[in-house]
Amino acid sequence: QVQLVESGGGLVQPGGSLRLSCAAAGTILMLDRMGWYRQAPGKERELVAAISRDGSTNYGDSVKGRFTISRDNAKNTMYLQMNSLKPEDTAVYYCNARLTTWSQRYLEVWGQGTLVTVSS
Repeated sequence: QVQLVESGGGLVQPGGSLRLSCAAAGTILMLDRMGWYRQAPGKERELVAAISRDGSTNYGDSVKGRFTISRDNAKNTMYLQMNSLKPEDTAVYYCNARLTTWSQRYLEVWGQGTLVTVSS
């Protein structure tokens, strides 16, 4: 069994910063691509940022230059540093991972989500 656990969400003022973490646990042989997605009320889920195992990254246009994604393969953990936050960044942020389990199954797994609210 595999699970992703997000942490670090909360309330922050416009212009502030937050750091999200996503820890993968369970019968994981290897983590492949990982990413952060977000969903605001009344909107579709969108890609925020993604990172491959070798560290290649891509970002959604709305967060380029403000957010930074990173990962620690030794800890099976991914991070999202969010700077210069705007009210429109308010959303539930979800961690996503593609991975291989000990039993050689290739899975795509989602975390439960963490709420980020940007408001004064």
